[in-house]
Amino acid sequence: MVSQVYLSAVGLILLLGLGTCDVCQSTCGAQAPGDILIGVLSSCYPAVKPLNEWIQPECFSCTDFDLLSFVRMLVVIHTIDVINDSGFLPNVRLGYLVCDTCSNPIKALEVAEHLLFTNETAGVHCHPTDSPLVKVVIGTRFSEVSITVARLLGRYMVPQISTSSSAAILSDKLRFPSFLRTIPSDVHQTQAIAKFLSSFGWDWVGVVYCDDDYGKAALQSFLLDAEEAKVCLAFQEVMPHYQNNGKTHIRVKKVAETIRSSKAQVVLLILNNDLVKQLFKEMIRTNTSRIWIASDAWSLAQPLTSMPGINSVGDIFGFNFITGSNPGFNDFLKNLQPGPGAVNHFIEEYKKLRFECTLELLQYNKCLANNPSALCPKPPSLTLKSPLACSFSDPQQANDDFLIRSVHLNGTYGGRLAVWTIAHALRNLLQCNDTDCPGDKNFPPWKLLQEMKKINFSLDSRLFYFDQFGNFENGYDLNNWRRVGDRRQFTVVGGYNPNTGEVQLNRDEIEWGTPNNTVPESRCSQSCPPGTFKKVSNVFCCYNCTPCDEGTYSDMPDMMNCLMCPKDMWSLKGSVQCSLRTESFLGWKEPYTIILLTFVSLGVVLLLIVFIIFFESQHSPVVKIAGGNLCYAMMAGLIVSFGGVVLFMGKPNAHTCGARQTMYGLGFTLCVSCVLVKAFRTFLAFLFNLNKQHKLKKFYKPTAIIVLFTTVQVVICTFWLVFDSPRVEAITSNQSMDILLQCNEGSGVGFGIMLGYIVLLAFICFLLAFKGRKVPHRFNETGYIIFSMLIYLFVWVCFIPIYMTKSQQRSAVQASAILVSNYGIISCHFLPKCYMILCKKKTEISPEAYREKVRIFSINSENVGQASLSIDSGIGNIEIVATPSSLDLDWSSVKVLKDPSPYLRRRPRRSSI
Repeated sequence: MVSQVYLSAVGLILLLGLGTCDVCQSTCGAQAPGDILIGVLSSCYPAVKPLNEWIQPECFSCTDFDLLSFVRMLVVIHTIDVINDSGFLPNVRLGYLVCDTCSNPIKALEVAEHLLFTNETAGVHCHPTDSPLVKVVIGTRFSEVSITVARLLGRYMVPQISTSSSAAILSDKLRFPSFLRTIPSDVHQTQAIAKFLSSFGWDWVGVVYCDDDYGKAALQSFLLDAEEAKVCLAFQEVMPHYQNNGKTHIRVKKVAETIRSSKAQVVLLILNNDLVKQLFKEMIRTNTSRIWIASDAWSLAQPLTSMPGINSVGDIFGFNFITGSNPGFNDFLKNLQPGPGAVNHFIEEYKKLRFECTLELLQYNKCLANNPSALCPKPPSLTLKSPLACSFSDPQQANDDFLIRSVHLNGTYGGRLAVWTIAHALRNLLQCNDTDCPGDKNFPPWKLLQEMKKINFSLDSRLFYFDQFGNFENGYDLNNWRRVGDRRQFTVVGGYNPNTGEVQLNRDEIEWGTPNNTVPESRCSQSCPPGTFKKVSNVFCCYNCTPCDEGTYSDMPDMMNCLMCPKDMWSLKGSVQCSLRTESFLGWKEPYTIILLTFVSLGVVLLLIVFIIFFESQHSPVVKIAGGNLCYAMMAGLIVSFGGVVLFMGKPNAHTCGARQTMYGLGFTLCVSCVLVKAFRTFLAFLFNLNKQHKLKKFYKPTAIIVLFTTVQVVICTFWLVFDSPRVEAITSNQSMDILLQCNEGSGVGFGIMLGYIVLLAFICFLLAFKGRKVPHRFNETGYIIFSMLIYLFVWVCFIPIYMTKSQQRSAVQASAILVSNYGIISCHFLPKCYMILCKKKTEISPEAYREKVRIFSINSENVGQASLSIDSGIGNIEIVATPSSLDLDWSSVKVLKDPSPYLRRRPRRSSI
């Protein structure tokens, strides 16, 4: 009883600011006596006159009653009463002393000094000792204030336990050895926020923070976590912590303009409730909508949920400390009265603001009675006022459920947790049993601090203990401010576990303010689809989507680099996967192959028909003029050449590569050799220089010529196949998924010599035929030889550049050239003869017709010397000698000889026209 009286007296002294210390009146406005006093640092009056307006030291003037801080203070008082009534500490009663810091560090420092005063001997002294008035301090709400107070309390090792100060710096036990908290450090909160942003792909966000220690520390922590989570800052703006600063309103407008001008759709606000409220008012005024991420300082700010126009600001998410229920606290608030022996001026002030009838309220009610509510704006001073205030005779006895409706009570769980933490530590320190606590109650605070660091207890089926940094690691809840009518309601849609470092999301519970409930985007650059990679410019999150190069791929969006294809696989530019290359060659089922085969078949059929016709008419003059047995050799060469064309198709191998060129080279050489014999024969027959004719006729050995020229080609091909044989070559291209299988003709020397040799023979044929071009076409084949060789030479002159430049179509190009050359021979040497045999059989094979054409030739000749005409008609040689003066011939002298050696030479008689 004596101790209670003493404590009451001391509390009264503190409340009245009495004592020998020359200080301003304290705002310690609530107390209850007890064996052990718990100090409570509240912030029911968060606004204070700025220090920069002070001229000399003066007392703080604190204003603006804050409901959330008030309720947080009340939950501590209620929990202390519950513990006292429960007998958890037998024969020990907990008391409390609640002082207001006005959310100002300097004011908080002044209050903390009061809590350290003690009564020694006769009076109150102004020097803290090992036995201060309070054994432990709960508070403060804001990190900025806690940092200041923790430095002082740490000097005397007085335990301080906060329920909301989350600044990471407070985990430093070297600077704050006596500071503890029932929440995790901001290190975990910023990690949770960064991972939450990353989970939705929001990599372009803005940050608005407060200029106090809490805001700066949280920003720095977030910057590190954002970098790790690949989240970039579009902007970062700072706002003044002290709201009575005259520049705050101007600063709010500038920050709002920055938010509106940025394309970042997500904004993290590391601010207190009042600053957020001012910013939201500006957003509502300008009809600006964003996705807002709330720090724990305002994530459960109930007054903001009912702001006019709150639904127009956009979606709001906030991480807050794990909450829980406070049994009996609702009833406590509905019947709010100080406990027995307690003094609580904060409750008195609240009831005065809530239930006291004022003139302004009477005028407002009168306006509502006579006018629509839209014409009666509610004055700010009536924000807390009950509409029924004027109906209560004693405001201090009035109660309602306003606090329950205005404050999210689950957010006050930390106050209950803090008191129970102290109670468990005291139970261990005082060695309590079921009936008594025999330990010394006048212990120094540092002993309680040691016990608090060791506590490990369960509450509401959850285990609580401090880590090595004095923090509870009980995680966070993720709240979505869901739209309900014209206000918002907190809905838990996920959480964060510091132990695992993972964010859990229930995406189905999230209601987005977008059409079709689609997730909004906030990116500096659009997502890069698979097949591309991010080519970063100056900022990590700002990039260009660049297609993957050949041989690389990306199978997921937003990859930083493309992956290399495995061995033996490949990919084209912009690919999402690698695949095995496909072998490519002139396949049998390709359209062009079918066309080539069709012409090959047609050519073979034509040769077969020509053979039959020539064989049936082998004794006819036409066949004999065409060369007789030479024609069959030519047909055989063409058949071999056509066979070589077939080998250009299908999958090549070393055998087909050599065989197809050899078959063409030998077959066409045989054919051209036969043509050369025919051209040489005609050249000799119509060579009017008898001396030269006689000399050259010694070389006219058809069989020997054909065998010789063909043998030379055999030698060329043999050396080519032995020393530089064609082989299969696999050609790959970066721009193709095909492996082109084609024949490599070796170094190209043998291939060139083989083709060049045929060209040489063809050119000789052309020259010989060109010399005898004036011979009547009905009697020789110079015109056909010239035309067929021109076709061949033209085709192969065109073939060379195409063959050199179109490496992927070499097989098709050469096969086509061979076909055209073959058809040139068939069309010029065989088809006209077939036409003559079949269609002009009776009119074109008589000797009289031959003689008539020879006469015409002789008349038109203008040779300087004698001219000799030899015609192989198939029934003998017709040989004529003419002189320039011969204008007429005695054609009775022309005779047909069986033997081509004898010839008739008769000088025609002169005549004049």
